[in-house]
Amino acid sequence: MQDMIKRIVEADSQARALEEENKKAAELEKQKIEQEVAAIHQRYTEQAQAEIAKNDAYLEKRFARKLTDVAAKQESALIKLKADYEQNRDRWVDEIVSRVTG
Repeated sequence: MQDMIKRIVEADSQARALEEENKKAAELEKQKIEQEVAAIHQRYTEQAQAEIAKNDAYLEKRFARKLTDVAAKQESALIKLKADYEQNRDRWVDEIVSRVTG
């Protein structure tokens, strides 16, 4: 009987040791998975930031070109308006005066 109790206690002790070992292994695997998740998250974040920076540079260049185009169109319109003014100034003044004095 003594021998049977000794074997039961020994088996229980081995089972507890095995359970503890499994808990440690599970915890190590959990930590490993968490590290992998963090690494993947970091990698995707860096890729996204690089893509955003690339898109920002593209959009800035595009905006600068559009701004240059608009400025050129405004300059062209201003030159045309000044030319129209110089060409028609006297006629417009005469017309305004005649309409006012009627």
